[in-house]
Formats: sequence, structure tokens, C-alpha cells
Amino acid sequence: MSTVAFMAIDFSLSPELEEIRVRTRTFIDDVVRPTEQRIETEQLRDTGNGTDNDNGKGEYLKLLVDMRRQAKETGLWLPHMPVEWGGMGLGHVQLAMVQAEAAKTYYGPWVFNCQAPDEGNMHTLLHWGTAEQKERFLRPLCDGKAWSCFAMTEPEVAGSDPTLIQTTAVPDGDEWVINGHKWFISNAHRANFAILVARTEDDPDLPQAANTAFLVELPANGWKEVRQIETMHGSTGHSEIRIEDLRVSAANMLGGRGQGHLLGQYRLGPARLAHCMRWIAQAEMALDMMVDRSLNRYSHGSVLAEKQGIQWMIADSTVELYQAKLMVLHAAYKIDSAQVDSTVDFKSEVSMAKHFVANMLGRVIDRSIQVHGALGYSTDTPLAHMYQHARWARFADGADEVHQMRIAQRTIAAYRDHGSTAPATGNLPI
Repeated sequence: MSTVAFMAIDFSLSPELEEIRVRTRTFIDDVVRPTEQRIETEQLRDTGNGTDNDNGKGEYLKLLVDMRRQAKETGLWLPHMPVEWGGMGLGHVQLAMVQAEAAKTYYGPWVFNCQAPDEGNMHTLLHWGTAEQKERFLRPLCDGKAWSCFAMTEPEVAGSDPTLIQTTAVPDGDEWVINGHKWFISNAHRANFAILVARTEDDPDLPQAANTAFLVELPANGWKEVRQIETMHGSTGHSEIRIEDLRVSAANMLGGRGQGHLLGQYRLGPARLAHCMRWIAQAEMALDMMVDRSLNRYSHGSVLAEKQGIQWMIADSTVELYQAKLMVLHAAYKIDSAQVDSTVDFKSEVSMAKHFVANMLGRVIDRSIQVHGALGYSTDTPLAHMYQHARWARFADGADEVHQMRIAQRTIAAYRDHGSTAPATGNLPI
């Protein structure tokens, strides 16, 4: 009698983690959605276009603070951070289920204090910060008492190539004097501090060893916010910054001299995947809305759900969302594995997931808009707003073309080194 060996690839959740997932979904449905509806109905939110309700700002802030208070009391605070920092201590696979529930609402990730860019900055400070830096900068972030930004992108050079950064930092005694120009710095308008990447080495042996990261307390002399850049989805905190003779203490260097590129790449891997988790939530919302509309809209003798053209859009969206979920779960598994085995490399999986999920998001929302017709194009549903945000996904944290270039390079290298492309396609057991 032959014996069949089974390998455990288990996609189920333990009872403890299933409880967290259900608790998260319940909190979103019972607390966040009703609060968002009130904010929208009473026009309390500052939209950045001059039409916000000035009289409602106090009530608006009160509602936001109260949601965070309830999240803490419910044990849904800092899902991505260790318990000793006040978090839930979840790994990246476990985090995916929280992010995917939270991002079905506008404020969900912020309510749980796992929103970008603060989430990525927390990971960065936890890994790279000194004990003193963690207390000064990380602790307030974890407590929900501070905001942060990551200042790397510049208008004069390609944002996808940090080796070209022109902002300079020059040593002057116990300080560094920084001059440069940054833009699309998310959250800078309200940030209490920035992680600023500047060029400190004139002629390094490697181009990737030219930059260094610094912690900048804000506001600061020499740091000037020129404007909040208007984007497709409005003026929402992506700022242009002029830096002129900004002085930063040497004690505020984050990581080692010349390690800014390494620090940035460390930060961007998990941050890219966290974006993917939130994008999956948005795509699932769009698919739910698509199916609901198809079941309730009658035209030309039947509901839309019975028409083959609509069924194809639903089917394509379902398949792509399934692919996206599997890619994100596997990439998250690789990141978790790398924390216990330094030989595990997750860059390729994260890059493939980021490229695919970003494009999937746009396609699914577009199809949902199509099924809704003129209603989907209006702002009576959230689809138009979601579509504006979705376009950003294809160049945030690395443009499509850069990820495709890296994916191709790794695939070619895998074949050259191993005679097979299998290591570049997830190195999975099939």
C-alpha cells in the first residue's frame, strides 16, 4: 500500500485570528461606517477646497478622536507593531486581514493607527532607530499623538531612482546643514517630524551608498512648505518642500552614514505590501457594488446580472481579485519568513504583487463604474473617488515600468544562475 505525503499549505485562520478578523469587521461596520456617514451628511470634513464646514471642525475632530479611543478599548490598535510598543503584534500575513477590512472605509486604517506613511515610518524607526530616537519619535507615533512624513522624492530627478537625489547634507561640527527641494511628500502638511533622505557622499564606491536619512523635528527653520500639490483627488496633503540651510543635529541621523538607500528599501518593501492590502479592500468593495448593481438594475428584458457582457466583467474582476489575494498572502509570508531567516528574499514577490494589485484595482473599479453607468461616474457613489485614488497606485512606491524592469532582471538572473525561471516566480512547490 503506497503512502501519500501531504504538505501543509493552510489558508485557514486560528480561532484567535478569526476572532480578530471578525472583531475588526464588526468595528468597521458598527463604529467607522456610521461615523463616516455622519461626517459626510453633516459636511464636517475639511475637503481642502474651501467648502468645508468651519463650524463643524470641532465636532469633526471629536468624532475622529472618539473612534480611535474605541479602537484602543476594543484592542484594535497598532496591528503591525509589537506588543511592547502598544500594538497587537501581528505578522504581515495576519496584518493583511486587518488592513483588508479597515480599508473598506476612508478612516479605517487611520482609526487603527496603521495608515500610510506613519505605518512604514514606525517599522523604519523600530528597526533603525537608537533607543533615544525611538522614545522621541516612535513613541508619540505609536501613542497616536504625532504625525510623520517620509521626504525622499524630488521634482528635478526621477523619483524611482533615489541614487539621483540632489538634496545635500554637509557636516558642520555637531550638525548637518541640509539644502534641497522635495515634493509629493505625503502628510508633510501636518507632520510633527520627517524622515528626510539627503546626499552626504560625493563619490561613493556604490551609487546606492550616497544618501543618509535624518530625523527632522517640525516645524523647523529652513523647512518651508511651498504648497499642497493639487492632484486628481484634490489637495490632500502631498506637499512641495523647500529646504534652505536646515540644521539637524548629528544625533538625529537615522541609521548609518550612507545607509539612506538601504533604509528606504527596507521601509518600502512592507509599505508596498500594506498598500496592496488596502487596495484589495477597495477592489472588493467595487466588485460587491458591481454585483449588487447587476442584481438590481433591469434593462432590455432582464436584470444586468443575466447579461453575458456583465457576467464577463464580474468574472474577470473575481479572478483578478483572487490572484491579488494569493500574491499578497504569499509575499506577506515571505516577509514574515525573512524575520526569522535572513536568507529569505521577498523583494521579487512584493514587486510582482505591487505591480499586479495596483493595476487590478484600476480595472475592477473601472468595470464597476461601467456597470453603474452614469451613476458610477457621478459622486453619488464612492466609485468616482476610488477611481481617482486608484490611478495613483500605478506609480506610488515605484512606477509600473520600474517594477517590470526589476521583475524581468530577476527572472533573467534566475535562469542564468539556475537554468530555470522557477525561483523568480515565487519559488513555489508547483
